[in-house]
Amino acid sequence: MAERAVAGLSNRVSRTADRLNDYAQGSGGNLLAAVTGVEKLAGGASPLQAAVSAGVSKLGHTARETFESVKESLTGGTGKGGTKKLKLTNIVEQIDIGVPIDLAYDQWTQFADFPKFTKKLEQVEQVSDEKLTWTGKVFWSRRTWESTIIEQVPFERIVWRSKGAKGYIDGAVTFHEITPDLTRILVVLEYHPRGAFEKTANIWRAAGRRCRLELKHFQRHVMTEAVLHSDDIVGWHGEIHDGEVIEDDQTARRNETEDNRADEEADEEMEEAEQDEAEQHEDEEADEHDEDQFATDEEEQPEPPRHRTAARKSPVTRRSRMSQGASR
Repeated sequence: MAERAVAGLSNRVSRTADRLNDYAQGSGGNLLAAVTGVEKLAGGASPLQAAVSAGVSKLGHTARETFESVKESLTGGTGKGGTKKLKLTNIVEQIDIGVPIDLAYDQWTQFADFPKFTKKLEQVEQVSDEKLTWTGKVFWSRRTWESTIIEQVPFERIVWRSKGAKGYIDGAVTFHEITPDLTRILVVLEYHPRGAFEKTANIWRAAGRRCRLELKHFQRHVMTEAVLHSDDIVGWHGEIHDGEVIEDDQTARRNETEDNRADEEADEEMEEAEQDEAEQHEDEEADEHDEDQFATDEEEQPEPPRHRTAARKSPVTRRSRMSQGASR
């Protein structure tokens, strides 16, 4: 009987091991921890103890995997040779705003107004035309970082690079005119978290959700406040390339004024030319109409009456008269 019991137990363990191996191969090996419970069952432990041991082993394995994942996210991980991997998050967001492109661009360049309608920004200081200092909240802590605009083309794009002890954001924003009263804003960010809070929040992609929310705040501000007070918004129309100001705001506006004046003069000249051409065309049509009328009048005049020619005297009559004279 003992031999029969041992043989039955061995068969059950063998069948269980085969099932576990097959299942493990199909599921990536997450259930291999259950082998510990099987081994304990083979060693004489009760089925309940074997199952509990298998579950505890599996739970420990899962916990270790989770801890390693969080640790890698917080520390940045290590690559080959012990070097740290570059950990960053790419964020791409867009939003459509029902205003002209010049109004959307002018409002965006008013960086000092960002804390008025955003939630996490506390202060933006414009150090110079191309340098800014930002102060924001991350959980209950404050973070400060600096950004440098390396390229700015009015009504087209702004590209910047940043640096900060606890993390920074590099990115670009572009402006696209869909219709004269509809503008699309495209934001592309490269987020480099460094602090513990930043890396923890980056696990749940908090930066991407924050960017999406702040764009909606910007849209609401532009369509409710900027539209009503558009004359009060004075954007920066200068141009920056390679981190240097190529054209300042005053020069850019002066050139814009001259270009607008030149465009207006060109439009006036074009309108005058079109008006002269239209008048000339009307004169030509009037002349053609007069010629056609004159030709019609000539065709309608009656033909002059034909005069009858005098009848020629026949020679017989002349001879008869001559004969009569001779007889006299």
